[in-house]
Amino acid sequence: MAQKFSAGEVAATLRELPGWAADGDTIKRQFKFPDHIAAMGFVVRVAMAAEAMDHHPDLRIVYNTVDIVLSSHDAGGVTARDAALAKKISALA
Repeated sequence: MAQKFSAGEVAATLRELPGWAADGDTIKRQFKFPDHIAAMGFVVRVAMAAEAMDHHPDLRIVYNTVDIVLSSHDAGGVTARDAALAKKISALA
């Protein structure tokens, strides 16, 4: 099982993840796209990256806006797996 980050580790991780923010035991980010099709294309790319890592984000899609929330439920908070997936997601945006 992955080890849950301390508050300090989450803060240090977020310094390396522009646009991401802590929210309780999660990290989150909102992405906006020109239209719905661009947003959906991004979601498909995120889904493929997440599946390859066997670590799946919570996604909310409203027209051209995608909200992503990451947390390792088995650890009860943010872990290195969340940080790694957040980096991949940011690179896909």
